[in-house]
Amino acid sequence: MDISKLEKDLISEIKLEPLQARVFLLVTCYGKMSPISIAEKIKISSDDALKIAKELMTLGAFIDITETEFEAMHPRFTAVNMYRKLCARENIEFKRNKIVDNIGVVLEKSYDDARTK
Repeated sequence: MDISKLEKDLISEIKLEPLQARVFLLVTCYGKMSPISIAEKIKISSDDALKIAKELMTLGAFIDITETEFEAMHPRFTAVNMYRKLCARENIEFKRNKIVDNIGVVLEKSYDDARTK
């Protein structure tokens, strides 16, 4: 799996900010995390990690498990869900996007592996 390509696709197709894409990939591939864990792993402040995780909730990527933990939803649904929300925000017709579909397909194994340890 080419993480840098996935990150670029998330930025170009779903219009995530680079840090949003990194946090999304981190939690999707490694499982639920607190803002402190996110911050330590990608070297940002815990306040920034919390802000980004909440933004990702608004974008349809994350759910909050507790006040201090965030979890990604299944990537096949999440990638399309974020794309659908982008289309609605930007008043673009929602239709199938093979790049977005592929993001979910590529992340599915890592997502499942991280949750069945």
